[in-house]
Amino acid sequence: MKILSRAEELLLLAIWRLKTEAYCVPLLSEAKKYTGKNWSLSDVYRPLGRLEEKGYITSYLGNPTPERGGKSKRYYQITPEGYKALKEVKQIETMMWSGLTEEALDTLS
Repeated sequence: MKILSRAEELLLLAIWRLKTEAYCVPLLSEAKKYTGKNWSLSDVYRPLGRLEEKGYITSYLGNPTPERGGKSKRYYQITPEGYKALKEVKQIETMMWSGLTEEALDTLS
């Protein structure tokens, strides 16, 4: 099993949520929405590249935007291996958090 980084996990979940609208700008918005942090383009593109290398996502270019000189958007889709990786990381997190309570975390601060 290849362990996902937290950024990879968050982006896989964002791609899953966005379905057919999973390209860079909405991915940035989803990442900010759920983490409360501003993400740069490199914060998104590096993990997306790793996910594609691992075979967890595929990408394709859409049609160019209608304005003159418009660029094509790169869309991302999760592969069956990507869904499997998400399921595995969810199971690992559930096991690791099992038996730990919020109160126990509060005593650490």
